[in-house]
Amino acid sequence: MTGRLAGRRAVVTGAASGIGRATALRFAEEGAAVLASDVAEAGLAETVDRIEQAGGRARGVAADVSDESAVAGLVEACVGEFGGLEVFHANAGISGGNVPLLESSVEEWRRVLGVNLVGPFLAIKHAAPVMRDAGGGSILCTASVAGLRSGAGPTAYSASKAGVISLVQTAANQLAGTGVRVNAICPGLVETGMTQPMFDLARSAGKGHKIGQLNPLRRAGEPVEIANLALFLASDESSYVNGQAIAADGGLSSSHPFVPGRLA
Repeated sequence: MTGRLAGRRAVVTGAASGIGRATALRFAEEGAAVLASDVAEAGLAETVDRIEQAGGRARGVAADVSDESAVAGLVEACVGEFGGLEVFHANAGISGGNVPLLESSVEEWRRVLGVNLVGPFLAIKHAAPVMRDAGGGSILCTASVAGLRSGAGPTAYSASKAGVISLVQTAANQLAGTGVRVNAICPGLVETGMTQPMFDLARSAGKGHKIGQLNPLRRAGEPVEIANLALFLASDESSYVNGQAIAADGGLSSSHPFVPGRLA
């Protein structure tokens, strides 16, 4: 199979739906063998089936990314099944719900940080040595525009995504000279399983046309639009991109909040 990732082996977490599924499908379309992972086994099986039906190579492994042994197992499974690992997209994430800061529990913060921040840390910890020993690779972590500044997500979620951005910057520098690149993707408003309740609420109230109104493109994003950025960062086309947090948000993070049509 030819393609921009021909011969590459990739792990994608959170692959049962949304951005993770779209990324797994795009990677496979471009020639990668994909080890897809999620806690939602039914959705995961559908992702793998779609890749195989299209002629790609895939395997599904259920895993909790906050569990170190599970993440180490994903790396081992990819190497064992496909013979190596060049790409790891640490995409799995949870919102934690829109709970006000002063009403948040420590337990909920730990759960959100465990999936959203500890998960990417574990991906880097276990994938980087394999990539380093093979001469290099690309690690992608899904952050969020909510990690860039306030106002785009719940508090625990936003803090976890800000942590991801710092993590990729620190990791990129600590892996200097290894050939392993580490970058973050910062999606804006994208219709996924995590954001579906918000989309459904807006549409049921007759306000579907207002979804995404705050960004210059005046619309929400599609999972495949984020997957296309992930593909770029996974491929040799981004060979000089490292330690970056790249927003794919329709322009939302390019400005402070403003009233459309007014300059002040």
